[in-house]
Amino acid sequence: MESRGMTAPWKANLLRIAGSTVGVLSVLFGVVGQVRGNWVDAGRYGPLVCRAEFPLVEIQPLLSQLPAIQTSLMEELKIPPTREPIELFLFRGKTTYDEHLARNLPNIAYRRALYLKDKGPGRVYAYRGPHFDVDLRHEVTHALLHGALPVVPLWLDEGLAVYFENPPEKRIFDSPQWESVRWSVWLGGLRSLNSLENKRRIEEMNRLDYRSSWAWVHFMLHGPPEAREELVKYLGDIQAGRPVALLSYRLRLRLGDPEEKLVSHVRNWSRR
Repeated sequence: MESRGMTAPWKANLLRIAGSTVGVLSVLFGVVGQVRGNWVDAGRYGPLVCRAEFPLVEIQPLLSQLPAIQTSLMEELKIPPTREPIELFLFRGKTTYDEHLARNLPNIAYRRALYLKDKGPGRVYAYRGPHFDVDLRHEVTHALLHGALPVVPLWLDEGLAVYFENPPEKRIFDSPQWESVRWSVWLGGLRSLNSLENKRRIEEMNRLDYRSSWAWVHFMLHGPPEAREELVKYLGDIQAGRPVALLSYRLRLRLGDPEEKLVSHVRNWSRR
């Protein structure tokens, strides 16, 4: 979420998502860590292993959407499936979520939902509240990306998470991000991709940075085919461990002036 990879320059980004749990105990499907809580239900949904303080049947439609995010990453960006399961810990409300974080993760900066990753499987923590669906899709996207790729640049990590935090039917034309992005274009512009690539820590990103990261992701997914092709090649190089030139440089070679084309994409995007 707003205010809400890995060579040394990006490692600092993981400080916001790194912590330790109470220990590890193979309990559910051989992978869920031992995390104290009043767990009522448990289940597995694709690579996601869930524990919840409420019956999972109550959020079945949402849970059935989450593995499809991995399918979209694989089909649209050729990102491989996560190399490991992802643990989800779902709380019935803010009170028990806050109590759990205070008891088990006291050194982690507070957010209303968290993705944490250290030596074991990635873990997502979220509580049922007004933003539960958005938060869960957002943090699961982070987990899928970091479970599949050795490095995820900060701007791309957040841009993809904001893109996939929306339900499938709203990602292309009806994203709530559109209004603020269009206003940003009219009032002075979005961040250049190069300026976003210079962000190394989550604390350096503000609302315009998140907004711009989402806009660049939308542009590369739904704008000129050459932009998506270059993004796919870029991610393929990351996956293979090959030296990676900045994506802004690569796009400039393919598109000429990517910033100009991004602005045109935002101004002209509509249902046809």
